[in-house]
Amino acid sequence: MKYIYTTTGTCSKVISFDIKNNIITNIEFTGGCPGNLLAISKLVNGMTVEEIETKLKDIKCGFKDTSCANELAKAVREAYDKNRPMY
Repeated sequence: MKYIYTTTGTCSKVISFDIKNNIITNIEFTGGCPGNLLAISKLVNGMTVEEIETKLKDIKCGFKDTSCANELAKAVREAYDKNRPMY
């Protein structure tokens, strides 16, 4: 399933990715630093939500309270929580 997340406080404005079960693929950032964001996308492609959170959560960019990496960690958690089956 394709998920689109609008970022807050970063140069990138939108993050889109596919989520199937707990696996994240096809990550794309709109805006931001193209080289760094392409690298992040390739490095975490195929990881679980938990793996991405462990690596990227709470990373800051300069004096900002967040970063594109941190926003990705928040986005994948939100997508997983909104779409997991409730029993």
